[in-house]
Amino acid sequence: MDIERNLPLLKDYQAYLRVEKGLRPLTCEAYDSDLKTFAEFIEGRHGVLLTAAQQDVAAFLEHLRGHGIDQRSAARKLSCLRGFYKWLLLDRRIHHDPTVNIESPKAWKVLPKSLAEPEVAEMLERARMAAEHPQAQGTALRDRAILELLYAGGLRVSEVTALSTGDLALDAGRVQVRGKGDKERIVPLGRIAIEALETYLREGRPHLARISSARKANAARQDATRLFLSLRGMPLTRQWVWHVVKMANGAASPHRLRHSCATHMVEHGADLRSVQLILGHADISTTQVYTHLALGRLKAVHRLHHPRATRRGVDVEALSEPGGDTHPDSHRGLCLVPRAHLKKETA
Repeated sequence: MDIERNLPLLKDYQAYLRVEKGLRPLTCEAYDSDLKTFAEFIEGRHGVLLTAAQQDVAAFLEHLRGHGIDQRSAARKLSCLRGFYKWLLLDRRIHHDPTVNIESPKAWKVLPKSLAEPEVAEMLERARMAAEHPQAQGTALRDRAILELLYAGGLRVSEVTALSTGDLALDAGRVQVRGKGDKERIVPLGRIAIEALETYLREGRPHLARISSARKANAARQDATRLFLSLRGMPLTRQWVWHVVKMANGAASPHRLRHSCATHMVEHGADLRSVQLILGHADISTTQVYTHLALGRLKAVHRLHHPRATRRGVDVEALSEPGGDTHPDSHRGLCLVPRAHLKKETA
């Protein structure tokens, strides 16, 4: 059977992605799903992955287009196939790459959606009030810390759930994050986020860390260092973090808070390289999309500073800082994003 010849190959590739490439489980699952879709298509043409030809790949892309798959998704699947057949070539299992000379579908440039600053401020203010209520529970302190961390650091939801208490360096105002491909980066945090995390660690997490005696001892030791815990003392899941954000604002999501962090930093004058480092983007081109969301500021900067631009009072007012400095690179320390009042580092 064709499927019996494809499955062992897919398992080997999954092992390669996990062990040698160090990709996250969710990324590996996405690649596996795309490859299985192509494998099923090839099987319908009485072929297998190892014998796929260039016309098979072209027919697969045409098949996707005929079934209403958008160009962005088709481009992602083709990229997956290219990585797969590159691995087969390096492993000397094939002698010709069927994806060579296949033109990639033009992926649509989708601008990331972010929340307005007042929306984020209102959401975080409600979380603060709930956490400071005299009868606030550990979950309220945890939820506020999560929201502040997502917005202050622009973390991915998987990065938040993977954090351990040892990753925090709150005295220095930063957190160590493990991102895609297990790449580590240091993310600075603002004063408000630091205070929310300190309160959670001091008053909320000890309550949530009461692990049931029915759980295995080794599992307890493994989970004991996770930063965000459920009521049962278990590590918080990605789905629950999504639930926390949705309960705070129905129009928000963890990734939209990440986009909001980047967008607001660019709007407040942050350079793209700094935003790239904070978000953990491998390529600066990924970060450049945020410049499209700050066109209003770019126009105001041009009108204010270009020698032949029309200087308008409203532009100067829009760029003015409370201290009166209207230069676009006047950062007031590191305050490039709302709520980013950094705590002073200890000597």
